[in-house]
Order: sequence, then structure tokens, then C-alpha cells
Amino acid sequence: MIAAIAVAAAAPALALAPAASADTGHHSRTTLSQQSAVKSLASWTDTYLTPRTSFTMQPDGSSGNTVGGAGIPNIAVVKSTIRTYYNADAHGIANKKSSPYISQMDSILAAQTARLKSLYKQSAAHGKKPAIVFDADDTTLWTYDMEDGAMHFNFDPALQDTWVQDEKFPATPGMVKFEKAAKAAGFTIFGITGRNDDQKAATLGNLKKVGYTGFTAKHFFTKWTGVGSSQQPSYITCATAKCTTVEFKAGTRKHIESMGYDVALNLGDQFSDLQGGSADHTVKLPNPTYYLPSPDLPGMSQPRLSPRTHFIMKADGSSGKTQGGEGIPNIDSVKATIRTYYGAGANGIANKTSSPYITEMTRLTRRVTPLLSFACTVGKLLGAKPAIVLDADDTTLWTYDMEDGAMHFNFDPALQDTWVQDEKFPANPGMVAMVNAANRAGCTLIGLTGRHDDQKTATMGNLAKDGYQGFTAANYYTKWTGVGSSQQPPYITCAAAKCTTIEFKSQTRAHVESPSGGGYTILANFGDQFSDLIGGHALVPVKLPNPTYYLP
Repeated sequence: MIAAIAVAAAAPALALAPAASADTGHHSRTTLSQQSAVKSLASWTDTYLTPRTSFTMQPDGSSGNTVGGAGIPNIAVVKSTIRTYYNADAHGIANKKSSPYISQMDSILAAQTARLKSLYKQSAAHGKKPAIVFDADDTTLWTYDMEDGAMHFNFDPALQDTWVQDEKFPATPGMVKFEKAAKAAGFTIFGITGRNDDQKAATLGNLKKVGYTGFTAKHFFTKWTGVGSSQQPSYITCATAKCTTVEFKAGTRKHIESMGYDVALNLGDQFSDLQGGSADHTVKLPNPTYYLPSPDLPGMSQPRLSPRTHFIMKADGSSGKTQGGEGIPNIDSVKATIRTYYGAGANGIANKTSSPYITEMTRLTRRVTPLLSFACTVGKLLGAKPAIVLDADDTTLWTYDMEDGAMHFNFDPALQDTWVQDEKFPANPGMVAMVNAANRAGCTLIGLTGRHDDQKTATMGNLAKDGYQGFTAANYYTKWTGVGSSQQPPYITCAAAKCTTIEFKSQTRAHVESPSGGGYTILANFGDQFSDLIGGHALVPVKLPNPTYYLP
């Protein structure tokens, strides 16, 4: 897109020609040809305004330093993909009868059931008692409705304890049947969970309530609290005062084997459930809803027990039907990657001085500014009434601290309105200098945002407070509310009662180009969403990075 701005600057006769009058003869034919070429270019660029579908993401969030904003899985799309995978409804409640997740679990457990006899023989051949170890959350007990429906993918330990004590979790699909088959085959059933000792009785009660029969208090290991009699057992040795998950779980499996058992199979939904050895075989169950990393034991190398780093994810969430649980970017890793990109701390507040995001935005605006300024200057000289169109949120006004720090990546319209009316948003990095330079060079500034009419005054106040110059109420377009005088304008026609973002924005740009809208020539259209840009009526669309939400 930057290259297209260069074309606009270098070839103003094509991009910026003024409208022809009816009596100009040859000039009219030439101008019509020019206008046709400009429309053709705008139509061509639409085909490239689609989100990326291939991603590389390290589980620790470090990819936020290297891949750029477009290379980070968009968190809203990740949620949509996860919900497709679990066939969850709008309330975050998983379908308990049919989903890609249930189908994948059925396939995994059918394969493990078929090998129970051979696993038993292998363990017995060692002269030990065959055993199988199960994790709890999302291995035997299914937490999805809590993670999505109740917590909205933001872990709350107090709420988790309520769900645990109330024994609210259903069984993980297919696992009761598998556990009973393992018990019938002669295996001793063990549980090892990161839930604490205060939750042990309720966890065992929940397991029994949903149909498990092999778990006993003697063979069920929970994490110590450090209070009263709940202390670190003597068989657990840790490198520091706070034991890692792998130290706890691997050490407990080693203890089980010291009692004369052979852990033939160890099942868990986290790689940290499985690392550290002391199990003949491991089974990783799918779970993209949270990630609990833990370093492996010293000297251990288990590259197979590590998360995937390459993903295919379509923007509409449909990849949840095809990629399997490990093929969906884990939402906790996505959050960590986004926070690395914005230099954000644990409180969800972006670094305002230095970050990969600031670097990317600064590089983009510095490259665009001279080209855009030249195009604006030439357009003004030619009488083309040059203009640029700018979205608000995450184009001119930076919403990251609201999206992460205040909303925790769960949009709240009431809270958003508070931030808007209080004019709390800083400027997007590099944009004030670029926009003001374009305005000084002769471009009219057109604001075009999905914020509604009741937020227009505050939005313009926020822009002025941040240092933008040149925005006017007449050329700042907000969305109608349908109340009082705030009604759908006559130049907007929509296929349904509720207009889409593309219908609203593309037809508003068409209006801006029309005589009634000012007859401007829109040189560039800036937005952080593809829906800000699709639909033509701008010579050059410029997509700004934003992995924090997605508005199709």
C-alpha cells in the first residue's frame, strides 16, 4: 500500500485530476479514463484487504518482538475459533453432545482404549503393578463453561474455587468410559492435579458425581497449601522455594513408582502435566483455552512435549472445525504475544515510549508522511480537493490500555463510552505528525468512525487534546444511533436493517467524493480494521496493525 502512495505522488495527473466539465471535449475523455483507472486500482486493492491466515507463534509470547502486528493471531478471531471447536453458544457454553472437540477426544480415547491390554502386559512384565495417571482439569473434569462462560478467558482463582467446591464440572468427553475400561483392565487409577489440598474432597466428589469409579483419596494427589498439615511432602524436591508444576507432578509420579507401581500411561491437557519422565507413555489432550508452562527437569530433553508454533487460522473462526485443539493458537500464548508487542505489563498498560508496536508504527508513518504530503501538495495545486480518511480507534486514538488493562480483551460498551466521554485515549504512535503534515500540505482531514453520534464531540475533543489539527465537525462522520435527529443518512443504503461496517464506511467515502459531500479526492484511507478499508472510494488503503480485536 505504501508503494501505491508513491505512485499517487509520482503520477498526480492520474490520481489527482480534477473532475471534468461537460464542455471540455478531449479533456473530458481523458479525465474519465483517469477516473476509471483510479476506480480500477481501488477495486484491485480490495482483493488484498484480507487478514493473514498463517501464523508463527512461540508459546512464551516472544514472537511479539519479531512478527509484527499482522503476524500475531488476532485475539477476537482466536476466541471465535475456540468457540467453533467446542461448538459453544453466545454465552460461552460448550455443546455437550457434538463438536469438533468431542470428536477429537473420542478419537484419542478410542486409540488409547485399544492399547490398554498391551500397556498392561508391558507394565506387568516389569514386575510392577500397572497404573495410569490422570490430571483433573480438562483431563477428567471439563472446565470450558467456567473458562469461557463464567471467566471470559480471564482466570479468577476465587471463582474457580467456587466452581470446584460446588462440584460443577461435567466429565471430559469420553473419559469416564476410558477410566472404567482402564480399571476393568486391571490398572490402578491415580490422580495428580494442581488443585490444592483444600479442594481435594470436592474434586473427588465431583469425579464420583459424573461417573468415575476408580479414584480414591489415597491415590489422588493435590498440591499443598503450606497451611497447617498441608505441607510439601518429603518425596518432592524443588530447585527453589516455590515448586514448578513439572517438579510437583514428575516428583509425584516418581513417588508412585517407588511404591511398586509402573506408570504405564500419563494423561494431561498441559505439556507440564506430562514432562519430567516417570511414565512409559504420555497422552496430550487438546486444550487451547489456557496454557500452564513449566520448565522441564534439569537434564531432561523432551522436544515432543512442546507446543506447536505454526498455525492456520481463518478470520471467520471456521478453522475450529478443521485444525484440532493443538492447531488453534492457545489464548494465553496469544495474550502474552500481544503484550510483548505492545510492551505491556501485567496490568495491561502499553509502554508509551518503546515497543515493537511503536517501532512498527513509527517506521510506517515516517515512510508514508513525505509521500502523502507531496501527493496532498500536488492535489491542491491541481484543484483536486485532496483528502485523507482516518478511522478513530487504533488509527488516530490508541485504545490498548482500555482493551487490555480495563476490559481484559472483553469488550464492554458501557466502559468504552466512559473512556470516550472522558477523552482518555492517547494518540496512536506517529500519527499526529503524519496527519498534521498532510493537513498542512493541503489535504482535508475526513474522520470516519464506528463511534456513534453521541460520542462525536468527545472524540473530536480527544483528538484536539492529543495534538491533531484540521479535523472539523462538518467532515467528521460518526454512526447514527436511531434516536432523535441521529438517523441513517440518505446516502447510506444497506442490505439489512443493521448496516455493516463496510456499507457504512464505503458509502460515506462515496458521499465525501460526491458534490454533496464536498467533491473531495480521497488519496488515502487509514484504518486498523480491514472493514475500515474495503469498498473502494479511496486511491490507497493503508492498514495499520491491531491484533487486539477484529471487526469484520
